[in-house]
Formats: sequence, structure tokens, C-alpha cells
Amino acid sequence: MKRDGRSIPRAFLIETTIGKMGGKWKTLILDHLADGALRFGELQKQMPKITPKMLTQQLRELETDGIISRRVYPVVPPKVEYELTEFGQTVAPLLDAMCVWGQMYLDSVCGEEESAQ
Repeated sequence: MKRDGRSIPRAFLIETTIGKMGGKWKTLILDHLADGALRFGELQKQMPKITPKMLTQQLRELETDGIISRRVYPVVPPKVEYELTEFGQTVAPLLDAMCVWGQMYLDSVCGEEESAQ
């Protein structure tokens, strides 16, 4: 990749991606939101091991980075939905590639374990 006529090192680009999507929860949040908008409680039900504080923190970071948007509806009780932004939707191929790699890894590990027996 080039910026201002200069080449950006591959490692820097990978670090940038990991910095924005890395961590224990962000990729899972993005994967759930890839199917459509969800409310906070719906996200938490799909990821029961995440604490409300951590979910809030991760959602705020993703929103700040422009990867998700937060829509507040003017109703009582309050209704808030989170969804991928147009730019956030570009993570779908990355998530798909991660699933493919994960399956290949599991197949390899399971194949090695079966061969050792």
C-alpha cells in the first residue's frame, strides 16, 4: 500500500488491523453484528461470558473507530441498537477468512491427534 507516494510497511498495516479488531471480544461482536443490528441485551445474550462493562467499552471503541454505529430511538424505555457502518461491513471477508483458517487449524490439530493414537 502507498500513502503520499510512500510505501506503508505490511507489518504496520497488520498491526493497525489487530489494534482495531484485536482482543478477546471485538471480533465476536463484529461477527454478531454482521448479521444485522442488535441491542445491547441481545449482544450480551449471544456472548454470556462478557461483562456489561467490557461490552460497553468494546462497543464504544468500535464506535469511536467508525466500525459500528449506535442508534438511539426516542422511546420509553430507551432503545439503542448497534450495527456495522458501511466501512465496518468491510470486515466480513476478514471474519470469513478467520473462520476458514480456524477450521483448517482444528482439522490439522485433530488430524495430528488421531494419527498419534
